[in-house]
Amino acid sequence: MARDLGLVPSTCLHILRVLVDEGLVAFDDHSKRYAVDIGILPIARSAIQRNSFATVIQPMLTGLSTGFGVTAIATQLVDRRHMVVLALSQARQPFRLSVDLGSRFPALISATGRCVAAFGSIDEATLRGWFDRLKWDNPPTFESWQAQLEQTRRDGYGIDRGEYISGVTIVAVPFFDAEGAVSRSMVAIDITEKMDALGVDRIAGEMLRMRDRAAGYLIGD
Repeated sequence: MARDLGLVPSTCLHILRVLVDEGLVAFDDHSKRYAVDIGILPIARSAIQRNSFATVIQPMLTGLSTGFGVTAIATQLVDRRHMVVLALSQARQPFRLSVDLGSRFPALISATGRCVAAFGSIDEATLRGWFDRLKWDNPPTFESWQAQLEQTRRDGYGIDRGEYISGVTIVAVPFFDAEGAVSRSMVAIDITEKMDALGVDRIAGEMLRMRDRAAGYLIGD
């Protein structure tokens, strides 16, 4: 850890001990490993509550999950390489797909990743390098993925049909920052058979309308 962070080992150990004392990090005596502890939860909750995007998008996610019976999430890019789940709503169904608030994913994975790549300014060599490190259940070739990016540009939303997770279809609608790059997304997730029965284009159309309504509240954010 000290090597990765470029710290003197003794300094790193001192910081970890302080974090343990504050309840932010836990130390396992048996494995000799550190892990994030529950003390981080109030900080995370406070950060989410101050995020205007999470506040605006939450009722729309609830409407999406209630109306279609799907799991609906909102993600935000935390850097060029990663996105995090900022808000979610899970349908009240006997069987539903579960996602955890705060989950972190590679920025280019799945349907949101198609949006990030399609509407971003990442050069092809960089895209290929990042793409090669992605982990899929059914990985597409880089060439077929590029064709999907073209489709994403035409449609205005991204679709992952069982490539990231077998048997699961994921639809993502992008939110753009002031420079026109994807900064956030709204996502619907469910088993492929159900999504096809509901109509992927129908779901995506409703998500685009929700995105446009939400964008009016987020001007300058």
